[in-house]
Amino acid sequence: MPRDRHPPGSGPPSVTRRRVLQALAAGATLGASTTAYGYAVERHQVDEHEQSVPVAGLPPALEGLRIGLLTDLHCSPSVPDSLIQAAVEAVTRAGPDLIVLGGDYVTRREPGYRKHAERVAGYVAGLEAPYGVFAVLGNHDREPTVPRALLRNRIQVLADTRVTLHVRGELLDLIGIRFRTRRLWEIAAIAAGAKGLPILLAHDPRRLTQAEELGIPLVLSGHTHGGQIVLPVLGAIAAHDSPTAAGLLVRGRTSLYVSRGIGTIYVPCRINCPPEAPVLRLRPASA
Repeated sequence: MPRDRHPPGSGPPSVTRRRVLQALAAGATLGASTTAYGYAVERHQVDEHEQSVPVAGLPPALEGLRIGLLTDLHCSPSVPDSLIQAAVEAVTRAGPDLIVLGGDYVTRREPGYRKHAERVAGYVAGLEAPYGVFAVLGNHDREPTVPRALLRNRIQVLADTRVTLHVRGELLDLIGIRFRTRRLWEIAAIAAGAKGLPILLAHDPRRLTQAEELGIPLVLSGHTHGGQIVLPVLGAIAAHDSPTAAGLLVRGRTSLYVSRGIGTIYVPCRINCPPEAPVLRLRPASA
C-alpha cells in the first residue's frame, strides 16, 4: 500500500493552495474595506475629548486651566473645508481658557498654496478664548505666506519668541519655536527671562529632549498625525521618530502631549487614528 505523502490534516496540494488563496483574498477584501472606511469615514470624525495633563511645579491657581490644542489642519484639495470647520467648531464648543495652534496649516507642495493659507487663516480667525489664541509654525508653513495670513486674521504667531500671560493672578510663559529651531542654546535664548510657568509650543515633539534639559515642564506638539495609519502589531506607520506617536508622555519632570491633528498628507486616509481636537486640563504632577 503506497505511503501517504501528505501529513494528516494537510490535505492534497490543491486543497492547501485553495485555502491559502482564500485567506489572501479575505485579507485583501478586509484591507480594502478598512482603507475605504479610513478614507470615507474615519478621517472625517473629529474626536473631541478632554485630557488631564500633569505639570511639575504647577501653581495652585493654574490647576484646572484648560488649553485647546488644534494642529495639522493641512488645508489643501485633499482635506475638505468641512473637516477644518468641524475642528474649529469642536474647540469652540469646548470653551477652553487658552487655545494653541500647533502648525502645518497647509500642505506645502499642494497647488494653490497661498489660497489655502488665506482660507485656513479665515477659519481659525473665528476661535476665541479668555487668555488668547496663539500659533506656532510647522514644517509645511512656508514663510512669510502662512504667518502673514494668520496675522491678518488677528492670530498671534510665536515664531521663535515668548509671550507672558497673566492668568488667574499668576504668570504663564508661552515659548513658541519654529520647526527648524532645535539647538539647545537657541531654545534657551528664547526661553530666557521667563518668570512664570513655561510651556513650550513646538510643532516637532522631538523637542522634548531640549525641554527636559531646560526644565520646561510642558511641551505641546503635533507633526506626527498620530501615525495616520495605525495597524495591529505594527503600530503607527509614520511617527517621525517622535518620542510618542500620539497622546501623553511623561518623562522625568516634563510632560509632552502630541495631538493626532486634523488633516492628512500623502494619503487621504486614517486607520485606527481619527483626527482630534483635544482640550488639555492642567493638574499638579505627582510627587
